[in-house]
Amino acid sequence: MSIRVLMIRRAAKVSRGMDVAILPQLSEMLTELRAMAYYQPGYISGETLRNVDDPNEYLVISTWKSLDAWQRWFANEKRAELEGKVDALLGSPTVYKVFSYD
Repeated sequence: MSIRVLMIRRAAKVSRGMDVAILPQLSEMLTELRAMAYYQPGYISGETLRNVDDPNEYLVISTWKSLDAWQRWFANEKRAELEGKVDALLGSPTVYKVFSYD
């Protein structure tokens, strides 16, 4: 059964200048995470959205063929290392929510 994972990333409140400074780094890291996921068995698709009303909030939607495929990816050490860098850059941890199709 396919699943969708919602990853909510929130940048600590930053000034406009700080926002401009972290965006290129964040974009690069998120692109690298997606590229890594692309080669994982069971990965279907992913997209990154930025909240129009709160530009400090990002939503990543990732679709996987199974919960097991997602869990293997989530346990990947290289993914965890890069995710840690994303969280450090943003100043807050990523929140994960896994949903199944009924």
